[in-house]
This record gives sequence, structure tokens and C-alpha cells, in this order.
Amino acid sequence: MTGSEDGAIALTRVGERIASCALCPRLVRWRREVADAPPARHAGERYWARPVPGFGDPRARICVLGLATAAHGGNRTGRAFTGNPTGDWVVRALHRAGLANQPTSRHRGDGLRLEGAWAGSVVRCAPPGNRPTPVERDTCLAHLSEEVAALAELRVLVALGGFAWDAVARWAGARPKPRFGHGVEHRLDSGLVLLGSYHPSRQNTNTGVLTEAMLDAVLARAVDIAWPRRAGVTGVRLAGPG
Repeated sequence: MTGSEDGAIALTRVGERIASCALCPRLVRWRREVADAPPARHAGERYWARPVPGFGDPRARICVLGLATAAHGGNRTGRAFTGNPTGDWVVRALHRAGLANQPTSRHRGDGLRLEGAWAGSVVRCAPPGNRPTPVERDTCLAHLSEEVAALAELRVLVALGGFAWDAVARWAGARPKPRFGHGVEHRLDSGLVLLGSYHPSRQNTNTGVLTEAMLDAVLARAVDIAWPRRAGVTGVRLAGPG
């Protein structure tokens, strides 16, 4: 069995543990309430209504992390960055960067594959008002630890927004806590590089706080760090040996 096969098996087991997690009572109630009373556009759909594991390439060198599972995105579809506007933005950017095989993310059976990348959120359940509590955040960081441990080739963590940045810094024990900013990077004691990007929320993308070019620049920097021999090379797929 190869190392990548070992990693895939480990990540599958981690994903199963994440999906069965019920440690945060408020989030357990909320994810079910959302599923029981969906908006009209999703009427009749069967919601996942469980914590959402990360997904992607077991040989990923880049991990993209959002704030939390979206109530009608991952909480509905069962896959991170899937079925909502934020997911659309992120997956289009991953595709432009050569890290995804297609620019769309609609449902788990849509054929999307990440290549050299892993994607998820620091809080795996949909929180009320999209605002996890500090206790919920810290409880969920154990899942991040397990995923990172199984991603043996990981080099870069891309934090989408200040919440994800602060959560990763807390998880990594970074002292003093590095200040968040778009395009800011910080090398963690583990050797992983933490990159910051403004969050691709509708508020940020509709107002120009975050543009596609800005997100592309962050992912291009992540690619340069993850595959330094390929720095400056564009238009190539990044899957396979580096």
C-alpha cells in the first residue's frame, strides 16, 4: 500500500468521525432545525444535517479553510464549499489556479475533484447567524488536527477570513498571534505557512472588498510555496508528483 493510499484511508476514517460528531448541542439542534425548515428554493431536498468533513486530494499540499459550514451549502449537500455562493467563488478560484478539475460545485456527485488541494472549514457544523462560539470553535479544532495529520504532504494553510485565521493560529499555538490581513503570510512552528485572504462572503464580493484577482493572487502564492520548482508556471495541472 502506498503512502497516498494510507492517507486516503486515514482521511476517510477522519471524515467518518467528523460526520458523527455531536459534541456541540447548540450546533446539533441548529443543523437539524435548518434541515427541517428549508427555504423555498430547497423545499423537498434531503439535507445532510451533520458535520461536514473536508474533501479533496489525499496528497494535498494546500488546505483552504473557511469559517464554518454553510446552512444551505455544506449542511445541505454534505460537502464543503458546495451549493452556495461562497462555494462557487472558492471552487472557481481553485479551478483557475489549477487545483480543481472544474469551476462548479453543486453536489457531491457532480464530478468535482481537487488536485493538490484540500478544502474544509474550521467549524464543521452550520452555526446560528454564522457565528460559532469560542467553545464550539475550540472543540472543532480537534478535527483540523486529525485532517492535517493525515495530509502528509501539506505545506500551506489558506485561511479565508479573520475567524479562520485566528482559529488556525490558536490551533497552532502561534505566539504572539499573527495579525490577519489579505495576502499576509506567517510561518508556523510546524513549518506550515499560513496565508490570509478576505472571506468570499457576498458582502465582501458584492462590494469589491474581495475581487477574483485578489483571491487568485493568494492562491498563486500558495502554489508557489507548495511547489517552489513550479513558481511562475501557469496553465498546468498540479496533481501528481512534485
